[in-house]
Amino acid sequence: MSSTRRVIFIVDDNLTTLTMGKNMLKTFYQVIPLPSAETMFETLEDVTPDLILLDIEMPDMDGYDAIQKLKSEERWAGIPVFFITAKDDPDSEVEGFDLGAADYVSKPFSAPTLLKRIEKELSFDKQKNELLKTQAELKHHLDNLELIIQNKTDTMIHLQQAVFNTVFDLVEIRDMYNGGHIERTQRYLKIMIDEMLKENVYSDILSSWDISKVLTAAKLYDIGKIVVPDTILSKDGKLSDNEFENIKLHVQAGTDAIERVIKDSCDEDFFDHAIRVAGTHHENWDGSGYPIGLRGNNIPLEGRLQAIAGAYDALVSERHHKPALTHEKACEIIKEGSGKQFDPVLVEVFLSIQDKFKQISER
Repeated sequence: MSSTRRVIFIVDDNLTTLTMGKNMLKTFYQVIPLPSAETMFETLEDVTPDLILLDIEMPDMDGYDAIQKLKSEERWAGIPVFFITAKDDPDSEVEGFDLGAADYVSKPFSAPTLLKRIEKELSFDKQKNELLKTQAELKHHLDNLELIIQNKTDTMIHLQQAVFNTVFDLVEIRDMYNGGHIERTQRYLKIMIDEMLKENVYSDILSSWDISKVLTAAKLYDIGKIVVPDTILSKDGKLSDNEFENIKLHVQAGTDAIERVIKDSCDEDFFDHAIRVAGTHHENWDGSGYPIGLRGNNIPLEGRLQAIAGAYDALVSERHHKPALTHEKACEIIKEGSGKQFDPVLVEVFLSIQDKFKQISER
């Protein structure tokens, strides 16, 4: 038996029961005899016991009413309660257990039995509290660990984004694009995807996407142009056949570069989107594009979306070899390309929100 003196309330309107119970337990526990449930609740305001022996049949407030009140108060709900009774009534016992009693003890008490039951209950209660404390400490450590991991993840994402932005800027500078081409193209993609989700277009594919990853990955679509000579990228006028074949190599160069990065990355989903958009944004709906000559829905949706977004921005932007076209003319060209260069379903989406494209291009 533990030498720690724990506190036990005995609550009974019978003085003999109170005296007998205290004499049996006082060697091992600090016992507080209480003549009524009302007195018990007054005492609870100052003292929290480790266990309560509670008589069922008492005037004013009986044991059933008292235990319901105990269990309704969060500060007392966890205190184990033993009903003490002189009645042998299985139905009453069931009712008491339903109300939250931990055990039943018959009067008159058997000292060895009462002591053993109390010892067993308090041992169980101690183990339960220690387990709850351990769980709380573990949760605290896990919460801290999650916070540390999240902070590390945020740092890695910010670093990754800074590296990507540097690459994006490098591609734009080498290709002599109007400033912000990649950023504008990403915005075009965003409003296209938003409209497709709204109108339930290709929703089976979009539902599997992490849209933020797709939009960031799309920025890498022209990364392969890093390998194209400056003399070709900055040439005024029409490219020769050989020069055009050379510039077409940027598609494969881009996918090769992204694949090399995949080997050292845990975020393969992101780079899968990047490969699809970089490798297929020059494929045409009718199969006349490059580098593979994919046709129709065999072209990944990322590539089909980028084809329209990239074409629109190229048409309305001034380049070293051509003047900018009007928004209306660009829309006419894309509409004429429906079913040829572009996915006709996506062209319809584009035409339905063309005013939003114009707003972005004019900023």
